[in-house]
Amino acid sequence: MEYPITAGQIVLQGDGHQKLQPQKADYLLRYGEALPIAVVEAKDEDHAIGAGLQQAMGYAEKLGLLFAYSSNGHGFEEWDFTSNTQRSLGIDEFPTPDELWKKLCDYRILDANRPVNPLLQPYWRDPTGKKMMRYYQEVAVNRTIESILKGQNRILLNLATGTGKTFIAFQIVWKLFKSGYFANKRVLFVADRVVLRSQAYNTFEPFKEGTGDPRAEINGGNEILKGRQIYFGIYQGLYASTPEGLRVFEQFPNDYFDLIIIDECHRSGFGTWNEILKHFPNAIQLGMTATPKRTDNIDTFQYFGEPLFTYSLGQGIDDGFLANYKIHKAKTDLDIEGLTLEKAIKEGATVEIPPDADPKDHYSTPDFERQVTMPDRVRLHCEHLTKLLRIYGRMEKTIVFCVSQEHALEVRDTLNRLNRDLNVSNYSVRIVS
Repeated sequence: MEYPITAGQIVLQGDGHQKLQPQKADYLLRYGEALPIAVVEAKDEDHAIGAGLQQAMGYAEKLGLLFAYSSNGHGFEEWDFTSNTQRSLGIDEFPTPDELWKKLCDYRILDANRPVNPLLQPYWRDPTGKKMMRYYQEVAVNRTIESILKGQNRILLNLATGTGKTFIAFQIVWKLFKSGYFANKRVLFVADRVVLRSQAYNTFEPFKEGTGDPRAEINGGNEILKGRQIYFGIYQGLYASTPEGLRVFEQFPNDYFDLIIIDECHRSGFGTWNEILKHFPNAIQLGMTATPKRTDNIDTFQYFGEPLFTYSLGQGIDDGFLANYKIHKAKTDLDIEGLTLEKAIKEGATVEIPPDADPKDHYSTPDFERQVTMPDRVRLHCEHLTKLLRIYGRMEKTIVFCVSQEHALEVRDTLNRLNRDLNVSNYSVRIVS
């Protein structure tokens, strides 16, 4: 049975698009129900036995597998990535599942006979069949669990926005708990915004069984529900002070959590979450980021080390899991020429300067909505965006990145005014922490 690897790249053509054929492996072999272990490419009798080996090897590398096979029905050609060797096998000489499992464990320094092994625990399966594990998500989950089994306590995953990092975290925790490896242990999921904390809390809902719910949200000053297994909080809430003079996270004993997941760890203040992690020194710490290493997030990479697994925006677009995009550049005269106060006043602009301000003679785009606010520029941008949305769909999901909360508030109100004919409540909303 063919195994679909990718979704098929979306290629833009003028104002439309075309979806390319997805990559499919002829056979994906699993050890038990859960663990992908080998890929097989099958060719007809007119082809040589090894005709599909190169294709199988490419799929195996993409899927994070160590064994690739090609066959024409009369034998097999094998590539073993553990030794980088190729060999020919008779039709009755194909390795058994246990043989491949033993070889994998020897290569990755794992205990093949471990009685409780989360690697072999089946994933949670969506009963509706709508939400399926993607190949790169399986790779991320399995590499993380392998690292945990080896005793690594700082792990970093780097996956582009929209690739399902929260779902990956959920499946990691699911396999750890349901296998019994994390029996009587606790997890803390830390986000940097309330909306992301709530999203994670809802993603973990399958843990709820009947009237029992192991989840709990940490809401700042509210009483913490002790005795749960999976907690969800935001940095600001955990770092807040209590009436007793403690930080909220300090209400938990140092050994309370066994795994801490730090969502969007590139975007949150290193000092804040680092102090939280220091309070739980023995917990496994899993950082998740969507941002490659750069100068403004170097602390994150110094703390966790290089990512255990990376899935980039480009990979997501190539695979068809993320939509391609076209860049539409729009600049006002102010963005091109900058703003000179003297010139603006001569041209009739109203300029309001607060008493304590020290105005500059000239402002450029990086200063706009930071050092100087320009309502007319915001209105022009929103009018231009509204014209584009009238072409591509006014009810399509759209995100606008703003400079500040105040800027976001002005953009929200302007877009709502420009689109009031839709008669839709909350057409444009501001996302706040």
